[in-house]
Amino acid sequence: MTVPDFQSLMLPIMKIAADGQEHNNSEAWDALAIEFKLTDDDLKERLSSGQSTFKNRIAWARSHLKMGGIMENTGRGTFRITDRGQNVLKSNPQRIDVRFLMQFPDYDLNRGGPRRESLGEAKKETETEIQTPEEKLESIYKEMRHKLADELLDQIKNSSPDFFEELVVNLLVTMGYGGNLYDAGKAIGRSGDGGIDGIIKEDKLGLDAIYIQAKRWESTVGRPVVQAFVGSLEGVRARKGVLITTSQFSPDAREYVNHIGMKIVLIDGHELTDLMIDHGVGVSPHATYIVKKIDLDYFRGE
Repeated sequence: MTVPDFQSLMLPIMKIAADGQEHNNSEAWDALAIEFKLTDDDLKERLSSGQSTFKNRIAWARSHLKMGGIMENTGRGTFRITDRGQNVLKSNPQRIDVRFLMQFPDYDLNRGGPRRESLGEAKKETETEIQTPEEKLESIYKEMRHKLADELLDQIKNSSPDFFEELVVNLLVTMGYGGNLYDAGKAIGRSGDGGIDGIIKEDKLGLDAIYIQAKRWESTVGRPVVQAFVGSLEGVRARKGVLITTSQFSPDAREYVNHIGMKIVLIDGHELTDLMIDHGVGVSPHATYIVKKIDLDYFRGE
């Protein structure tokens, strides 16, 4: 079973606290993992920040229950049901979610309701809400990154061959290969012999060399092209090569490089733009948002 969304966790958490005693996060994690029959893989699922998806959703479920006044925090990582919460459970609800909690006036206030355009819009927004705020940010980030990657690829395809060659140099040097731009610039494009477009140092000392072929293909690159590149490397007794394309590689081309004696890395258009974004080549920061959280160590010293 997959990790349930944070709203689906609300009622089970309330039932854990139904005895009126103080409970802690560890108890909730263990009990809910068993109830939802989560596998080891489910529990290992992580957000891009590295935080456990499961624990993040439990934390936000608890946060919403607290905003609704049906649960309270009693200490660091501990919680207890309130009198209102006990009354809620006595009504035997089939589900507790954001829409359910909006019956309590202080819930929308605690959630920042007055800043919303209208209560009706807020209710409509929450009916299908399943992502925590961190997951929403991550989803939006991925969407914006995907759009940026598409725009980058269009720019690359419309650039000149010389510019594409320069881009490859900049990227490889930024990633730590080639020594410096001058050395790498001389190496890339100096060969053009037998399917090899250039040779670049693997490290700044030049202890090993990487042979490169970089082409702005439009159609899918199949196994024959990769085999020809491998043949060129064998001709110069090379052990490592990088084949870069602005299109994509066929499955049999990728399968082929997994069963040969030398190390060949295939970089398609999407992987190329991902590397450019990760290493800041051809892109620049547009806006920075800092998400802060409570520093519990600060308050422990009071």
